[in-house]
Amino acid sequence: MGTDKKNGNGKRILVVDDEPHVIRSLTFVLSKEGYDVASAENGEDALAKIRALRPDLVFLDVMMPKKNGYEVCREVKKDSVLSDIRVIMLTAKGQESDREQGLSAGADEFLTKPFSPIGVVEKVRELLG
Repeated sequence: MGTDKKNGNGKRILVVDDEPHVIRSLTFVLSKEGYDVASAENGEDALAKIRALRPDLVFLDVMMPKKNGYEVCREVKKDSVLSDIRVIMLTAKGQESDREQGLSAGADEFLTKPFSPIGVVEKVRELLG
Protein backbone atom coordinates (compact mmCIF):
# COMPACT_ATOMS: atom_id res chain seq x y z
CA MET A 1 0.00 0.00 0.00
CA GLY A 2 2.88 2.41 0.61
CA THR A 3 2.23 5.97 1.62
CA ASP A 4 0.16 6.87 -1.44
CA LYS A 5 -3.49 7.01 -0.60
CA LYS A 6 -5.63 6.44 -3.67
CA ASN A 7 -8.85 8.19 -4.64
CA GLY A 8 -10.35 11.38 -3.33
CA ASN A 9 -10.90 10.69 0.33
CA GLY A 10 -7.50 9.11 1.05
CA LYS A 11 -8.91 7.05 3.93
CA ARG A 12 -7.39 3.63 4.60
CA ILE A 13 -9.41 0.75 6.06
CA LEU A 14 -8.25 -2.65 7.29
CA VAL A 15 -10.79 -5.50 7.22
CA VAL A 16 -9.96 -8.32 9.66
CA ASP A 17 -11.99 -11.52 9.53
CA ASP A 18 -11.25 -15.24 9.21
CA GLU A 19 -14.18 -15.67 6.81
CA PRO A 20 -13.06 -14.92 3.22
CA HIS A 21 -16.58 -14.00 2.05
CA VAL A 22 -16.80 -11.28 4.73
CA ILE A 23 -13.45 -9.84 3.63
CA ARG A 24 -14.52 -9.96 -0.03
CA SER A 25 -17.88 -8.29 0.56
CA LEU A 26 -16.52 -5.51 2.80
CA THR A 27 -13.54 -4.91 0.49
CA PHE A 28 -15.87 -4.65 -2.51
CA VAL A 29 -18.30 -2.22 -0.86
CA LEU A 30 -15.58 -0.01 0.66
CA SER A 31 -13.37 0.04 -2.45
CA LYS A 32 -16.40 1.05 -4.52
CA GLU A 33 -16.79 4.03 -2.17
CA GLY A 34 -13.18 5.06 -2.83
CA TYR A 35 -11.52 3.75 0.33
CA ASP A 36 -8.06 2.14 0.26
CA VAL A 37 -8.73 -1.33 1.68
CA ALA A 38 -6.36 -4.00 3.05
CA SER A 39 -7.22 -7.23 4.86
CA ALA A 40 -5.98 -9.69 7.47
CA GLU A 41 -7.32 -13.11 8.49
CA ASN A 42 -6.22 -13.43 12.13
CA GLY A 43 -5.44 -11.30 15.16
CA GLU A 44 -1.66 -11.47 14.94
CA ASP A 45 -1.65 -10.52 11.25
CA ALA A 46 -4.11 -7.73 12.07
CA LEU A 47 -1.80 -6.16 14.66
CA ALA A 48 1.18 -6.34 12.31
CA LYS A 49 -0.80 -4.66 9.52
CA ILE A 50 -2.28 -2.04 11.86
CA ARG A 51 1.23 -1.07 12.99
CA ALA A 52 2.59 -1.05 9.42
CA LEU A 53 -0.31 0.62 7.59
CA ARG A 54 -1.80 2.87 10.30
CA PRO A 55 -5.33 2.61 8.85
CA ASP A 56 -7.96 5.22 9.68
CA LEU A 57 -10.46 2.48 10.52
CA VAL A 58 -10.38 -1.25 11.28
CA PHE A 59 -13.26 -3.70 10.87
CA LEU A 60 -12.41 -6.34 13.46
CA ASP A 61 -14.11 -9.72 13.80
CA VAL A 62 -14.59 -10.90 17.38
CA MET A 63 -13.93 -14.63 16.88
CA MET A 64 -10.60 -15.18 15.10
CA PRO A 65 -7.59 -17.47 15.36
CA LYS A 66 -4.35 -16.46 17.15
CA LYS A 67 -5.83 -13.40 18.88
CA ASN A 68 -9.50 -12.54 19.18
CA GLY A 69 -10.95 -9.17 18.22
CA TYR A 70 -11.21 -7.97 21.83
CA GLU A 71 -7.49 -8.61 22.41
CA VAL A 72 -6.51 -6.81 19.21
CA CYS A 73 -8.78 -3.87 20.00
CA ARG A 74 -7.35 -3.52 23.53
CA GLU A 75 -3.77 -3.57 22.20
CA VAL A 76 -4.56 -0.91 19.58
CA LYS A 77 -6.38 1.36 22.01
CA LYS A 78 -3.67 1.19 24.71
CA ASP A 79 -0.90 2.06 22.21
CA SER A 80 -0.55 5.86 22.14
CA VAL A 81 0.59 5.78 18.50
CA LEU A 82 -2.44 3.72 17.38
CA SER A 83 -5.15 4.73 19.85
CA ASP A 84 -6.85 7.21 17.49
CA ILE A 85 -7.60 4.46 14.95
CA ARG A 86 -11.35 3.84 14.79
CA VAL A 87 -12.47 0.24 15.42
CA ILE A 88 -15.74 -1.36 14.36
CA MET A 89 -16.17 -4.80 15.95
CA LEU A 90 -17.98 -7.49 13.91
CA THR A 91 -19.84 -10.41 15.45
CA ALA A 92 -22.23 -13.08 14.31
CA LYS A 93 -23.72 -13.41 17.78
CA GLY A 94 -25.32 -10.05 18.43
CA GLN A 95 -25.64 -10.70 22.14
CA GLU A 96 -25.57 -7.67 24.39
CA SER A 97 -22.63 -9.09 26.37
CA ASP A 98 -20.54 -9.15 23.16
CA ARG A 99 -21.38 -5.53 22.51
CA GLU A 100 -20.48 -4.53 26.08
CA GLN A 101 -17.21 -6.45 25.94
CA GLY A 102 -16.32 -4.84 22.58
CA LEU A 103 -17.09 -1.35 23.81
CA SER A 104 -15.14 -1.93 27.03
CA ALA A 105 -12.17 -3.06 24.90
CA GLY A 106 -12.31 0.38 23.27
CA ALA A 107 -14.32 -0.29 20.10
CA ASP A 108 -15.96 2.75 18.55
CA GLU A 109 -18.86 0.82 17.05
CA PHE A 110 -20.32 -2.68 16.87
CA LEU A 111 -21.94 -4.40 13.85
CA THR A 112 -23.76 -7.72 13.85
CA LYS A 113 -23.40 -10.11 10.89
CA PRO A 114 -25.03 -10.26 8.48
CA PHE A 115 -24.87 -6.52 7.82
CA SER A 116 -26.14 -4.43 4.95
CA PRO A 117 -23.62 -2.79 2.61
CA ILE A 118 -25.48 0.52 2.94
CA GLY A 119 -25.30 0.26 6.74
CA VAL A 120 -21.56 -0.40 6.57
CA VAL A 121 -20.93 2.64 4.37
CA GLU A 122 -23.06 4.84 6.64
CA LYS A 123 -21.11 3.72 9.74
CA VAL A 124 -17.79 4.38 8.01
CA ARG A 125 -18.86 7.86 6.90
CA GLU A 126 -20.14 8.57 10.41
CA LEU A 127 -16.80 7.59 11.99
CA LEU A 128 -14.44 9.01 9.36
CA GLY A 129 -16.37 12.11 8.35
